[in-house]
Amino acid sequence: MNQDTFQHSIRKLLKNVGVTTQQEIEKAVAEGLEAGRLGGDERFPARVTVEVDGLSLTLTFDGNITLE
Repeated sequence: MNQDTFQHSIRKLLKNVGVTTQQEIEKAVAEGLEAGRLGGDERFPARVTVEVDGLSLTLTFDGNITLE
């Protein structure tokens, strides 16, 4: 196993997930605000799940997204 290749692939995946997820959440909030469905002071419970096929690994992270 090439440790550098392994770590690089993990970082690349997590960066892609993080950037894309942030963009989609920001887009959904902007649309909600524009449509009047959101007031701008909400707090949203959020959950992120990471599954790695072949390793029987599932990780779940809970948190909150707050607008105010």
